[in-house]
Amino acid sequence: MTPRARSRAVEIVRAGPLTTVQDLGRPGYAHLGVGRSGALDQPAHRLANRLVGNPPAAATLETTLGGTALRALGEPVVVAVCGAVAAVRVNGASVAWAAPVYVPTGALLEIGPAVRGVRSYVAIAGGFLAEQILGSRSTDLLSGLGPAPLRDGDVLAVAQPPQVPPAADVIPVSAPADSPIELAVLPGPRAEHFGAETWHTLTRAEYRVKDQSNRIALRLDGPALARQGPDSIPSEGAILGALQVPADGLPILFLADHPPTGGYPVIGVIPGEALHLATQAAPSTRVRFRAANLGSPKAARLR
Repeated sequence: MTPRARSRAVEIVRAGPLTTVQDLGRPGYAHLGVGRSGALDQPAHRLANRLVGNPPAAATLETTLGGTALRALGEPVVVAVCGAVAAVRVNGASVAWAAPVYVPTGALLEIGPAVRGVRSYVAIAGGFLAEQILGSRSTDLLSGLGPAPLRDGDVLAVAQPPQVPPAADVIPVSAPADSPIELAVLPGPRAEHFGAETWHTLTRAEYRVKDQSNRIALRLDGPALARQGPDSIPSEGAILGALQVPADGLPILFLADHPPTGGYPVIGVIPGEALHLATQAAPSTRVRFRAANLGSPKAARLR
């Protein structure tokens, strides 16, 4: 690292309940027992990077509910905060959410508690630097890979921003969806464990997000989903967006830090383009599932 690069850094003044370093994750290692991890709300992560001129793979900070605060060290920086809607301040003065913001050397950037959504993404021009493990800087809470969750007093190095500023463009910006959220669901690989009535229950009932939800899974409370098979099955590969049904019948939606295998049948899968809605669902958010692609042979057996 060059002397100039070392002069670009931020100090974590207030880490918040859970703030981690995230990028696009480490896909392709499930055969080694390593999940994808990465930013839960990928569109918000990508947008924050885009606003400060970074490539999508640059590392951001992912906050959880309570926000965070950091101080610019060495050189001024440009940041953007996207994802969960929260108050953003520089030295106490309100600045824009979802827009590039200049933070002078020594200034305090504060991201307040989320007022809509759960997770905010803090991008900084150049990207945060941390050790790469299997090609990613992401923190994986389940496996323990990547940097530890941030603590007060931590200092993070920042890479140099691109020499050529990005071209100006236009992109729509939206806040996380209000309750209830609606998630499209495709039939899962274990349709034989569920009858048509169970599928109808899933796609017509309303669930609520439980407090125990985290980066590993969104846990839901509501009508139990009856099964026609055993409580558990031989362990098999699990994917992002899988809707697993454990013995109590209450569905669990796997998120980025999910285990690479699971021992309960999967009734459905949430397509990747819809997952960001789930990642911003706060406790008590109402969730509905809408059947998608009902013309598929597997879905036809569930109707």
